[in-house]
Amino acid sequence: MSRGPQTPDLGAVLDEHLAGEFERQDLHATMRTMSPNPYLNHVPVMAGGYGRDEVERFYRLHFIAKWPPDTSFQLISRTVGDDQVVDEVIVSFSHDLEMDALLPGVPPTGRHVRLPHVVVVFEDGKVAHEHIYWDQASLLVQVGLLDPAGLPVTGGEQADRPLDPSLPSNRLMTRPRPGAPPG
Repeated sequence: MSRGPQTPDLGAVLDEHLAGEFERQDLHATMRTMSPNPYLNHVPVMAGGYGRDEVERFYRLHFIAKWPPDTSFQLISRTVGDDQVVDEVIVSFSHDLEMDALLPGVPPTGRHVRLPHVVVVFEDGKVAHEHIYWDQASLLVQVGLLDPAGLPVTGGEQADRPLDPSLPSNRLMTRPRPGAPPG
C-alpha cells in the first residue's frame, strides 16, 4: 500500500502526539494532533472519552502529567498502514502516584511495573481514534493487588518475552495445579 505525496506520515503524527502527552506534557500540543471529533479508549479500564470535550477533559484531569517521573517506553514494533498505526510497546514506571488512566482509585504502591501495551491509532491525517490495550491482571499482580497463585496470570515477566522470543513458553500450563495429587 502506497500513500500519495500529500498523505501525512502517520508515524510522525503519532510521535508528535506522544511527545505532547509524555515529553512536553502539553495538553494543547496533544489536542492539536487530534481530529475534530476524537475517541479514546483505554480498553481494560474503559477510560477515555468520546468527542473533543470529553477527550480533552480526560487528558487534563487523568492523563497528561499524571505519570510517574521514571516512566519510559520501549518500542517493540510499529506497523503503519494507509489509515492507521499500531505500536507494540513496553511501558515501565514506579507506581508512586495515583494513575487514573491505568489503576483508577488505587493508591500508589511504590512497586515497579513493566507492562506490554498495544496502541491502535486510526488516523485521517490526525489522531482520530486510540484503542490502548494491556493485560490488567499482569498490572494488578505487579502492584500487589492480585495474587497470581493458582491463576493463569503472570506479572512483569510478560514484558520480557516480546523482547526475547527465545525465553521459555507454556510455563502456566506445566505448573502444578492447586489441589491436584502429586505426580
